[in-house]
Amino acid sequence: MIEHDVTNLSLAPEGRLRIEWAEQSMPVLRQIRERFTREQPLKGIRLGACLHVTTETAVLMLTLKAAGAQLALCASNPLSTQDDTAAALVREYDVPVFAQKGEDHARYYRHIAAVLATRPQLTMDDGADLISQLHGPRKDLAAEVIGGTEETTTGVVRLRSMEREGVLAFPVIAVNDADTKHLFDNRYGTGQSTIDGILRATNILLAGRTVVVAGYGMCGRGVAARAKGLGAHVIVTEVEPLRALEAVMDGFPVMPMTAAAAQGDVFVTVTGNTSVMSSDHFGRLKDGAILCNSGHFNVEIDLETLGAMARSRRGVRPFVEEFTLESGRRLYVLGEGRLINLTAAEGHPASVMDMSFANQALAAEYVVKHGRTLARKVFVVPREIDLEIARLKLDSMGVEIDQLTAAQRDYLASWTHGT
Repeated sequence: MIEHDVTNLSLAPEGRLRIEWAEQSMPVLRQIRERFTREQPLKGIRLGACLHVTTETAVLMLTLKAAGAQLALCASNPLSTQDDTAAALVREYDVPVFAQKGEDHARYYRHIAAVLATRPQLTMDDGADLISQLHGPRKDLAAEVIGGTEETTTGVVRLRSMEREGVLAFPVIAVNDADTKHLFDNRYGTGQSTIDGILRATNILLAGRTVVVAGYGMCGRGVAARAKGLGAHVIVTEVEPLRALEAVMDGFPVMPMTAAAAQGDVFVTVTGNTSVMSSDHFGRLKDGAILCNSGHFNVEIDLETLGAMARSRRGVRPFVEEFTLESGRRLYVLGEGRLINLTAAEGHPASVMDMSFANQALAAEYVVKHGRTLARKVFVVPREIDLEIARLKLDSMGVEIDQLTAAQRDYLASWTHGT
C-alpha cells in the first residue's frame, strides 16, 4: 500500500463511485487526459498538490497521473476533505493522499510536510500553503522546484505579495486569473455551492430573508445572484469603489457592514480579507442571525472575539454553532467559519470544475516545458490555453460559434479603415 493518512480505507468503493460520477461531467479534462496518456508530458515529475480533496480533484489527480507525474496530495483546508474520495484515491488509484475531514491544525501541517517530503519539482496549490512552507520551514527544497500553479484568489494575493517583496523563489501560474476559471468557477460554482452549504447546514428558507454578501468580486456576485434568485433580499458590502458601483448598477443596496449588520438575517463573507465581521458588528446583529464564510481562510469572521463576547456556545446541528451573547441574543456560525460550500456541502459542481482543473493540468504542462526559463514571478495562464479550454467546453456542450472571415480578420488587423 502506498504511503497515506486517510480516515478510513473501507470507504474506497463509495469514493470510487462518486469519482466516476464527477468524471462524467468533466469532458474537457477527459480529453486532456487522452492526450496526456499518449504524450506523457509530466513523466517522472514529482508533483506535490495541496488542494481540496474532492471528487473533482480526484479526476484532476488521475489526469496528472496519466501524464506520468509522481503525485502526493494533501488537503488545503481542514474541513474540505471528502473521506471516501481520499480513500478511493489511495486504495483504488494508488495516489498518496494525506487528508482527513476535521483534521486539527497540527495534523493539517503534518500532511503538508508529508507532501513536501516527496521533494516536489512542481507544486499545485489552493491557498498557497504549500508554497508558503517552501519559503519558510522547508525553503531547503525550493531550489528543486521548477514552478507551481495556484488555484484561488487568496493564494494569488499571497503570491503577488511575495513577488513584490522579491522573495518568490520560482515562477507560479495564477490559474485563478484565467477567464475560464474565475468567470465560471468563482461566480457560478461559488454562488451555487455556497447556497447549497447554507441550506444543508440550516434547512432555512431564503425567500423573504435578508442576505448580506460581503465582497462583490466574482465569488460575491455569484452568491448575490443565487440568493436573489431564491427570493432573498440581498445587501452588498464593499471596500472597492468600482465593485460597489457594479453592485449598485446590478440592483443591490450597498452600505457599510455596520449598517448592514442590523438588517441582515444571513451573512456571507467572500472577501479574502480578515475580520470582515468583527466586534463592531456582532453587537448590532439580530437574534438568530446566521454567519458563514465562503472565502478561503477562516479569518473573515473574527471568531476569537465572538467567542469572548459570548456567555455560552454550543453545537446545535452539524456545522452549526450557537453563540449566546450577554444580551441573550443568539448568533449562529456555520462550518467553524471555514468554507461553507465545502464544510457542509460538496463544493463546486463537477461541470464548472472541469474548466478550472483543465487550467491546472495545462498550466502544469506549461510550467514543466517553460518553467526553467521563466522569471520568479506570478504569471497569468497563457491566452491560448484559456481559449482552447473554452473551445473544448463549448464542443462538449454541442455549441457552435461563428468564425471570422478573411475580410473580418483583415479589418480587425488594419488601421486604415475609416468611417
